[in-house]
Amino acid sequence: MKIKVKLSLGLLFLFIVIILITAVSIFYINRLANDSKAILKANYESLEFSGDMLEALDLYVASDTSWHAKFKSAIERQEKNITETGELELTTNLRAQFQQLVNDSSVARINSIRFFIYRIIDLNMNAIVRKNSAALKTAENAKMYIAIISSICLLISLSFIINFPGYIANPIREMTAGIREVANKNYSQRLHFKSDDEFGELAQAFNTMASRLDEYENSNLAKIIFEKKRIETIINNMQDAIIGFNEKNIILFANEQAHKLLAIPEEDLLGKYAPDVAVRNDLLRTLISQEQSIKPLKIYAEGKESYFTKELYPITANDIPIGQVIILKNITSFRELDIAKTNFIATISHELKTPISSIKMSLKLLEDKRVGTVNSEQEKLIINIKEDAQRLLKITGELLDLAQVETGNIQLQKQRVQPKQIIDYACQALKIQAEQKNISLNIVCDHHLPGVICDLEKTAWVMVNLLSNAIRYSPENSQITVQSLEKNSELIFYVKDAGPGIEQRFLDKIFERFFKVPGADHSKSGTGLGLAISKEFILTQGGKIWATSEIGTGSTFYFSFPV
Repeated sequence: MKIKVKLSLGLLFLFIVIILITAVSIFYINRLANDSKAILKANYESLEFSGDMLEALDLYVASDTSWHAKFKSAIERQEKNITETGELELTTNLRAQFQQLVNDSSVARINSIRFFIYRIIDLNMNAIVRKNSAALKTAENAKMYIAIISSICLLISLSFIINFPGYIANPIREMTAGIREVANKNYSQRLHFKSDDEFGELAQAFNTMASRLDEYENSNLAKIIFEKKRIETIINNMQDAIIGFNEKNIILFANEQAHKLLAIPEEDLLGKYAPDVAVRNDLLRTLISQEQSIKPLKIYAEGKESYFTKELYPITANDIPIGQVIILKNITSFRELDIAKTNFIATISHELKTPISSIKMSLKLLEDKRVGTVNSEQEKLIINIKEDAQRLLKITGELLDLAQVETGNIQLQKQRVQPKQIIDYACQALKIQAEQKNISLNIVCDHHLPGVICDLEKTAWVMVNLLSNAIRYSPENSQITVQSLEKNSELIFYVKDAGPGIEQRFLDKIFERFFKVPGADHSKSGTGLGLAISKEFILTQGGKIWATSEIGTGSTFYFSFPV
């Protein structure tokens, strides 16, 4: 039976109860009303008629002639109101006595008439008493029956009121508890409703859902556990140290390599707050610090100094940060190769510098007329050899500078230097080279500019390199601007040429080692080290270096120092 039907039946029952009580009450009220009407009509009126007849007799005794009409009217009405047993005989006898009174007015006749009147009065009075007793009994029965029926209906109604809400609320309460259990991943929860109504159907649907969720959970749990173990195995077998954190900086996982580097056992690391552990571990403190460094970390591991690079990968879900992963990549082998390369370059460059200098000295001797004269062909060969030797000397110098930069052994002799000193040094060094191409140098330098703290030799080398490149790529009869100015608490130097320009996509790469702009005239280009070395010299001194360019217009190279 559906809940709707049950509700309808319950309300119908209450309606029937109300109708039943009302019907019983109306029934007994009608009975009491009928009894009252019967008393009034049947007996009270007879008493009234009898009283009128007695008053008429009193008038007869007083010799009032109106008695006859009054008595006749009363007895006629009495004859029409015969209701009790024996009342008819008494009324008939009274009529006979009244008719005889006309001819016989004796006292005995009058007394006889009074006798019959009083008999009628007594008969009706007894009837009134009897009917009143019956009415009282009817009233008592009415009260009793109404009380019994009302009590029964009240008990049934109270039972209905008490039990029916529970019939609705209890399944809802059980359903709510079951939903909470399922929400807490207790998929074994079941509902047991024996009814065939909507609650029974709902319980079946709930049990089906919980059963399927249980199956899904059990089937996926094995997969999740398997995938978790596989990921853990992969992470543990990686040669790089990996450490994972959640959004609250709690350490979630760390592979074996990470445990070795940190020298912290698993039970003292996993599930711990990273800053608390970092208090006792310098390496972890360095890893979780927000400071970014391009230099590799030097860590004593496996009985030797090893080098690692730190890589930080933020983890997000729906653009919400949920943690991060730190990876320490072992670059020791690459570092060793790089050191070997640097040492090789430094050694080779140093070894080449001496014979090249000897070659230049021999060329000077050959050019000296006191040694002997040479023909035109020999003179051309000497010039070519001289240019090659100069180029080789420059390359070896750049290679030595590069080796110095890579080893981090840049020796700086900082002092307060006036900007004009740097510009004049570079312009003076390249004056002849500029004159050979008929290039004018536009020097703009205010004498009132503040001095900067820098290494004069290294900074002048940078300015010479920039100016040399500008002269190399600028056409003949052009102008190169060399300027210094103060802007935003910085002293800026720049060299602006009139060369072919550099494409925007290459501007970020021109300061990389051995990079040459594609499509450029490589006969004019150098080794690709000059700008890289310039960048290292400037950055080491705490400055900045950059470039702007426009195809067909020229390029401008800048470097700056804080004032």
